[in-house]
Amino acid sequence: MVLVPGLLPPSRENWVIINNLWQFFPVVTGIQWLVDYYPQGKTSVESRFNLPGKWAWAIMEAPGFITLLYNMNALPAELGLGPLPWANWTMAGLYTIHYVYRAILSPLWLNPSMSPIHPLVFVSALAFNLVNSLCLSGWLAGYGPTTVYDWAGRLYWIEAGLVIWGWALLGNIFHDDDLREIRRSALRRQREQAKKDNKPIEGVEKLYMMPKNGLFHYVLFPHYLCEWFEWAGFWMIGGLGCTPARAFLFNEISTMLPRALQGRRWYIQKFGKDRVGNRKAVIPGLI
Repeated sequence: MVLVPGLLPPSRENWVIINNLWQFFPVVTGIQWLVDYYPQGKTSVESRFNLPGKWAWAIMEAPGFITLLYNMNALPAELGLGPLPWANWTMAGLYTIHYVYRAILSPLWLNPSMSPIHPLVFVSALAFNLVNSLCLSGWLAGYGPTTVYDWAGRLYWIEAGLVIWGWALLGNIFHDDDLREIRRSALRRQREQAKKDNKPIEGVEKLYMMPKNGLFHYVLFPHYLCEWFEWAGFWMIGGLGCTPARAFLFNEISTMLPRALQGRRWYIQKFGKDRVGNRKAVIPGLI
């Protein structure tokens, strides 16, 4: 079933144009190197337009994997293709697993709280996820490899990519949960104190502390680094010719690296240079 003619699922002509333009996304992120304004998370601001953090995050992230799964089912039928190779569905599955965790489980069930999100961030992230999933799903569902022969000789690369992706996802979840535990433990203490004082709890929406476990010993944003390794493994599975996977990795780095550097400045301002110490922003010993 065609939802939006030429886009959902995408025609080859439209997909080629969008995929080619998507390679230049890092140019757009240049503004992030010039300003520290990023109204979300640690650096969220008071605004009458702010959206509730949990639901805004879920709504701006979930359309990515939903779009990908829709195109994976709709595009082959439009092109008259047979069943897609297992490797195509493997990559689609990895993308979906990541975003089910990131868009559904993390904000709606696992996170004790989330700071509000400004509509500017919401719209930007939603657009990123839609375009990214459109590029990836077009390649996976009909405009990339469509037979098992297209994947011939790539088994060991696929296996290596899967190992890297899997361990990186676990690292991502581990460091995310270390941040969650800061608020969970604070919330437990508040509840105990509230029972004693017979007063309502203060809440932990804007509570931040210095994380210490895992790679937090060396960098302040190890979950960013783990996510980059995830998508590096993902690109390895698809191969050098998988331009959407390559663009996904480079585009994430181009927007998350300045965010991490900005975040390190925020940590120094809030906790002091001595407490931050020698910890870098995202790459141990380098950046």
